Amino acid sequence: MLADLKIKQYLERAAAGTAVPGGGSVAALNAALAAGLTEMVANLTVGKKGYEAVEEKMRNIARQAADLRQALTVAIDTDAEAYGEVMDAYKLPQETEDQKQLRREKIQEAFKLAARVPLEVATHAARVLGLAEKAIDSGNKNAVSDGLVAAMNARTATLAALYNVKINLASIEDDEFVKKLAAEVNRLEKRVAAREKEILSRARI
Repeated sequence: MLADLKIKQYLERAAAGTAVPGGGSVAALNAALAAGLTEMVANLTVGKKGYEAVEEKMRNIARQAADLRQALTVAIDTDAEAYGEVMDAYKLPQETEDQKQLRREKIQEAFKLAARVPLEVATHAARVLGLAEKAIDSGNKNAVSDGLVAAMNARTATLAALYNVKINLASIEDDEFVKKLAAEVNRLEKRVAAREKEILSRARI
């Protein structure tokens, strides 16, 4: 499991001349880190003098961020596994017409999965960005830089995951599927870019 590797081991695997872990797995890792930092800012606010009025809000942010962190940690491997299915589909035999047809179908199924997984990562990462914004605005001011790092990581993770969606959509023949996911990609891209810009413009460091 990639998520169980030590940091140095994961970095070595990412640097190796293999297809996985690739950009999608790294995007999930970045998003999980962003969720962890958001959770940290919220936890650093709970119980602190002067923040009593937002304590329950921060507890809620911490809970949501923890759930997203766990989901994104799983996605570190899920993304790699999805791309593995693409590679496996390409290895299927194609000696007969039936084999060729089955291979084409399996390749298309695999590419659809390889597009869905990073889209889910992007959706989760965008949610992390929203939580980071709340933590920055109302949380412990001594941890504002951590919140900003979380926000920037979440934005980068979202866009990174969306690039992985787009590259897989290019290989999918189902026009309706492509149209539906492309619309969601476009929506998320615009949303997170604008959100990060707004967050950073309000930052006071």
